[in-house]
Formats: sequence, structure tokens, C-alpha cells
Amino acid sequence: MSTDLKTIAEEANERLADASPQEVLAWARETFGDDLVVTASMADGALPHLAAEAAPGVDVLFLDTGYHFVETIGTRDAVASMLPINLINALPKQSVAEQDAEYGEKLYERQPDKCCALRKVEPLNRHLSHYKAWVTGIRREEAPTRANTPLVEYDEKRDMVKLNPIAPWTQEDLDSYITDNGVLVNLLQYDGYPSIGCEPCTQRVAPGEDPRSGRWSGTGKVECGLHT
Repeated sequence: MSTDLKTIAEEANERLADASPQEVLAWARETFGDDLVVTASMADGALPHLAAEAAPGVDVLFLDTGYHFVETIGTRDAVASMLPINLINALPKQSVAEQDAEYGEKLYERQPDKCCALRKVEPLNRHLSHYKAWVTGIRREEAPTRANTPLVEYDEKRDMVKLNPIAPWTQEDLDSYITDNGVLVNLLQYDGYPSIGCEPCTQRVAPGEDPRSGRWSGTGKVECGLHT
């Protein structure tokens, strides 16, 4: 455990308790410089947009699982071309075909946790090992497992500082930022997919339902393992 990073995270979370996302990101850039990376699922471009304003040229990490919707890949490419960011496309060690050959087809149906571990968690950990701090787009209202998410925390598992600058935002806050700033949005958001993951494991959600209820529907799984 890095006592220094743990102390930095705890002190920053207290000092930035009422800070805006822009202020949190500006502090992170000033504190960590090039040792800062932003992770983005490309459900929309809000977090990359915020990061690009606070830290132009910042590394933005996208986990390319091989199972994404075409619309998600299109959003990734559009965001990368329109914002002053350095997009890093993180790939699993195996292609989908190689994974199928070793574990059998549709591992996501039989062992979704294993599939996420191989195609999301391992690539994330491998790439994060080059940095001291990472930024996520987690919001507290998204799921009960995220209700107590701090703005800044110490990620003990990875020995990093983890920043969640939009944790307090409601969906209304997010929508307002997107509208006011002309932020790119994944087209699936307008087609019944308020939470977007890999195509085989994401279903449409009926109006009024839990936004994340379309993720791994019927399995009891609510997180991919990146934040647990």
C-alpha cells in the first residue's frame, strides 16, 4: 500500500467535497500530470469532454471487449476525433475467437464474471499499472452498489488514486451538461439503452425501470468487476 497516495486521496476527498467535476479534474491534472488517465465507456462523451477541458491531451482509456455495439464504437471514434484527448484502445489478451477456442463459445452466458474478468478487468488493470490516478464516470444514483461513492478515494486493490468527479450528478445534471455543451451521445441512449455494455449482455429497458436493469438481465449480476 502506498501511504502517500492513500493520504493524498483522503485529504483531497475532504478538501474537494463540494467541488465541481471541473475542479476535481483540474486538481487531478495538477497533482498527477501525465500519470492521470480517464476511463470512458462511451455511453456518452460527457466525461471525456469534461476531462479535455480540464486536462487537454489527457489519456482516455476505452476497453474494447470485442463485443461492443457498433454504436458504441462509433461514439468512441467520434469523441476521439472531436476532442483534444489521447484515446487508448485497450484490448484483451485474446480475441473473441481465441477465447471461444479455449473456453467455448458464449462464455458470457455460462460464466459472465469470467468473461468480464478476461475482457474488461484484466485489460483495465494492465493499462492502469502505468498510472498513479484514474478517473471514472460512476454516479451514485446508478445503482445501490454505487450510492456511497466518494469524489476521490484510494483504490487499494490497484494502489492508485481513483477519482469519481460526477458521482453526485443526477441524470438530470448529466443531461443538462450534455445539452448545454453539445456533447456527443451514443445513439443507443435514445433507443431504450440508458446503460450500455457489451451487446450480448445488454437489453433495452422499459421507461421507469432501473437504468441498469438491462445489464446481465436475469443473472443477478450488477457489476462487471471494474469497480468492486
